[in-house]
Amino acid sequence: MTTKQTFATRDDDIDLRALLGTLLDNKWRIFGITIVFFLVGILYAVLAPPIYQASASVQVEQKAPTLPGMDDLSQTLGISTSQAVTEIQLLTSRAVVGQAVENLRLDIEATPKRLPLFGSFLAREFAADHPGQLASPLFGLSRYDWGGTQVNVNQLDVPADLLDEKLLLIAGDNGAYTLQDPDGNILVNGHVGQLVTQNGVNVDVKSMQANPGARFRVVRHSHMDTIAKLQKDIDAEEQGKDSGIIALTYNNLDPMLATNLLDQVTSLYVRQNVDRSAAEAANSLKFVREQLPKVKQQLEGATQALNQFQLREHSVDISMQTQSLLDQNVTIDTNLEQLHLQMADVQKRFTPEHPEYKALQKQISQLEGEKGALDHKIGQLPNTQQELLKLSRDVTVTSQTYTNLLNQAQQLDIARAGTVGNVRVIDQSAVNLAKPWWPRPIWVIPGGAVLGFLIALAFIYLRQLLSRGIEDPVVIERLGLPVYVSIPLSDMQRKSGLRIGHRHSASGRQHLLAVNSPADMATEALRSLRTSLHFARMETKNNVLMISSASPGAGKSFVAANLAVVMAQAGQRVLLIDADMRKGLLHRATGGRPENGLSELISGQIDASQAIRTINGVSQLMFISRGKIPPNPSELLMHKNFNTLLESLRPRYDLIIIDTPPVLAVTDAAVIGNHVGTSLLVVRFGINQVREIALAKQRLEQNGVPIKGAIFNLVEKRAAGYYAYAYYAYAPTSKV
Repeated sequence: MTTKQTFATRDDDIDLRALLGTLLDNKWRIFGITIVFFLVGILYAVLAPPIYQASASVQVEQKAPTLPGMDDLSQTLGISTSQAVTEIQLLTSRAVVGQAVENLRLDIEATPKRLPLFGSFLAREFAADHPGQLASPLFGLSRYDWGGTQVNVNQLDVPADLLDEKLLLIAGDNGAYTLQDPDGNILVNGHVGQLVTQNGVNVDVKSMQANPGARFRVVRHSHMDTIAKLQKDIDAEEQGKDSGIIALTYNNLDPMLATNLLDQVTSLYVRQNVDRSAAEAANSLKFVREQLPKVKQQLEGATQALNQFQLREHSVDISMQTQSLLDQNVTIDTNLEQLHLQMADVQKRFTPEHPEYKALQKQISQLEGEKGALDHKIGQLPNTQQELLKLSRDVTVTSQTYTNLLNQAQQLDIARAGTVGNVRVIDQSAVNLAKPWWPRPIWVIPGGAVLGFLIALAFIYLRQLLSRGIEDPVVIERLGLPVYVSIPLSDMQRKSGLRIGHRHSASGRQHLLAVNSPADMATEALRSLRTSLHFARMETKNNVLMISSASPGAGKSFVAANLAVVMAQAGQRVLLIDADMRKGLLHRATGGRPENGLSELISGQIDASQAIRTINGVSQLMFISRGKIPPNPSELLMHKNFNTLLESLRPRYDLIIIDTPPVLAVTDAAVIGNHVGTSLLVVRFGINQVREIALAKQRLEQNGVPIKGAIFNLVEKRAAGYYAYAYYAYAPTSKV
């Protein structure tokens, strides 16, 4: 129990050495994928159509107050002096962008068709070398644009069902053209410079430069959809907090279109701002002019009342105390008068719930409270001084208010008649033609390599995570199966295995690694297995050895055939039997045919002398092929003839090796296992998983077949993990 817990804990830990080893084992695959993406990045940087960025900037200045005291009120309310947030919304509003769409006809898209992949690059190169010229079609493909092809559609009105549909415009001779719908039906036959109306479609092609047969993709977009798209594409941001500087950018394949669009947006915005400022000034001027006669009448009445009082009282002078109270009273009344004027203007624009309305109410209440306290002090003065103070205050306050209104009327009259608002264009729209915004080689090419590297890492680790194949013999031994040998993978072994498994492998030719490459490292590993089996078979019930595997592809046939060879080369009489009567391939390894083999021998069609064959080059080795594929292989193996056959063959040979079908595929191995003395399970490196090995072991043991051990086959070199170093260290050299 303690050992299992220790192993579980180690499995849950992150093995950095194993991770690094996985990278080293797959270094060439990672390098290859990275190089591919690096080259793709270069191709993309060269072939991708360049996207240009147009930029412009405008300044929003603080508006002058339309009425006296309005600026102070904004500061009191904590309102930001920057109006950029509001102006950005106005810049990209439908009123501005929609007018730009109409002026530039941006809801009409007309682009020439180009050869896929390289067409845009060839057209750009020709246009750069031959500005204004039209390229001749290559390879007779006149339908494509090879450079210089362009069309200007001034008007395109289509029915609702053709909005946002891809129409096809085909250039003809001498300025003629044909417009087709997506189904190829002709909508319009027209000529450049003429407005044509056919089939409910109005078309006006202003100009066209194209080879006869050239094709254009023409789309009439929805007006609202075009505006909505441009509102998203135009980027407007304030440069610095409360700076009032708004930077605009717009990206497009056509640098002139990008420049013209921002020019339209900025000019329309400035014009709209001027009109809005003039309209606000006109409204404020109307209000001021309505107030002037009233204030003038109040001033005349106050002046007359003061004169009459002075005549009646024979020019009474104001004392110093009264003068001080008068100055305070005038200040308060002047402020109250301004606030009342502002309140009258605010009431026309806002509801009583608006913060500006509430702030005015609060300021008026505070001043009226101060005035009440001052009036209490004035009430303690002599009656003559009280009356004189009141009349003087009325004249002074009304005179100041009247003067302010006159000045404001002049300012508003100038603003109403002027052509300057509170915004101006700082930088006109411009595009850097020498440096497209995208693609940027300095980012695309290294970015492609980095992306390829990351994808290669993800692929390798994901494959390793999903495969979970056994790569360490310790894992097999944890299942209770001692590993008798680890057979390293060699080039000769791989080639031999491929030839055996190839469907069209030529018959009559041997593919035995132990015969053709006796010094190969895999052959040396099989000799080690021979030594281990010599001692392991001392306690077995007979001399029959079963070689099986959990699933197909583990290399059991390779192990069985070449183990038989090395056993025979040691002087033992060996019989190799292909008991996989469904898909057995040992006859290809030995260079024979499958007929007249085990299936015919068990069924009694032939006798042993006819089934047993010799192997060229290995005198001590005999072979029985699988025979013709029977309809009932499992039933044949369960027949008493099979047991009788083995009983008769055991005394004649030192060792009988039986190659069986995979354990988890069919029950044949469980049947054969009951007749053998030793059973070995072949496990393929990196392919077989722990659960299938455990299940195969369990299935055999449930049928009374104990597994003596395992053979770890096709072990690959790993930077971290198990590796059969000994076979490499003692591999003989080719030269002495």
